[in-house]
Amino acid sequence: MPANILNFPQYRVLRVEETEHDYHIDAEVALPPTECVYCQSSDLQRFGSREQTIRDLPMHGKRVGIYVDTRRFRCKSCTKTFSEKLPEVSEKRLMTQRLLDWIGQQSLKRTFASIAEETGHNETTIRSVFNDYVAELEQRHTFETPRWLGIDEIHLIKPRCVLTNVEDNTLFDMLKDLNKVTVQNYLLRVPNRQQIEYVTMDMWGPYRDAVKATLPGVPIVVDKFHVQRMGNVALETVRKGLRADLSTKAKRTLLHDRFVLLKRERDLRDEERLNLSGWTKNYPLLGEAYRLKEAYFNLYLADSPGEARARYREWAISIPPELVPAFQPILTAWSNWMPEILHYFEHDITNSATEALNGLIRLTDRLGRGYSFEALRAKMLFAQVAFRERKRPKFVSKREKEQQRQRALQERELGYGLAVCEDSNPGYGLFVPPRLPPVPKPEVSTRQRKNYGPDISTLARLLEADEL
Repeated sequence: MPANILNFPQYRVLRVEETEHDYHIDAEVALPPTECVYCQSSDLQRFGSREQTIRDLPMHGKRVGIYVDTRRFRCKSCTKTFSEKLPEVSEKRLMTQRLLDWIGQQSLKRTFASIAEETGHNETTIRSVFNDYVAELEQRHTFETPRWLGIDEIHLIKPRCVLTNVEDNTLFDMLKDLNKVTVQNYLLRVPNRQQIEYVTMDMWGPYRDAVKATLPGVPIVVDKFHVQRMGNVALETVRKGLRADLSTKAKRTLLHDRFVLLKRERDLRDEERLNLSGWTKNYPLLGEAYRLKEAYFNLYLADSPGEARARYREWAISIPPELVPAFQPILTAWSNWMPEILHYFEHDITNSATEALNGLIRLTDRLGRGYSFEALRAKMLFAQVAFRERKRPKFVSKREKEQQRQRALQERELGYGLAVCEDSNPGYGLFVPPRLPPVPKPEVSTRQRKNYGPDISTLARLLEADEL
């Protein structure tokens, strides 16, 4: 059947009207039904028709509407009526299946408003298609429950919960908020949650309560970096307290040298050591705060929970009374979270992968102004999958295809020219070497074959290449 403007041979195009922004195409189904959909009788009679408007993919930069007079039939055998089926049209919506698929793919990389403008639909319809597309992706691509679960938060209009597979550096899911009930209900729905061996998080009480309620006995490991950076916060509190008694010039200098104060002593350059020495000699309290900060970081050099606990207690006793207010948040945190903090010295896992992922999420949200939380979540969870599915091979012209075919034929003929009978003797024809046994494929472990979610480093590369 000859091609038509729709490239749908199942339809007969009757008329095409082109306007500034749209194509209006009148069409009809080329082959009407020949039997009843209920009793399969072929004794049918026409029973009227009704016009339906079907939306299709934009063409030549213009929106496309297809107007089909859908014919209705009555079966003389069973007396039931039915309408003819419209080929290539979604059963759920009055749009072609190819448009439905395209909107789903585009909704992961564009705003709903821009897709609505390009297709002529309203944003409500685009959002509905997006929700169905995401539901389909979630059914097709289920992520394995991680052994090491990371829980963190990110502020996107309001705080959201981010769940990661710490062991495999992948995103596991994102939740609309970080309330205890939300996190607890989600963890209860996680399949095979008994596989979770450790949970790492920052010091947020609702997370701990939710994990203890749903994963009893699973060790909670407070993220090392959340604990350590409290030392820098305490030092900053002391530094800012000194500024009131300094001259304007000294204030500027101290502001500039704050990076020296926050730097680990082992990483200081000679010039930085000289600057630090000047500040600590002139302001002994600042020097003592720096010493406490360094000693606090060194708590993580302990080899066991018992040693870490002893080091902490010795460190806490060494705080001068005048510095206790600045370091009080650390004392409070260790008092409330000591078992979870000390678990790190038995299971040295951190939430660094989650922190890196949060940076990607923030940047993606900023670049995609107008994303809803649902769209951003789907984009982060399934963009890697969608990119793989929509990635097209390089365009090859018909001439290039023919050249490739000719080269393949020549290579095949050349191979045949060198090949001969396996039993031939040299000098009496050509010789075919015996076939070598096939090289066995390397075994891939079950763990490698499973889907553990979008890889964080891959998401970073997609974002850098403007493919996210």
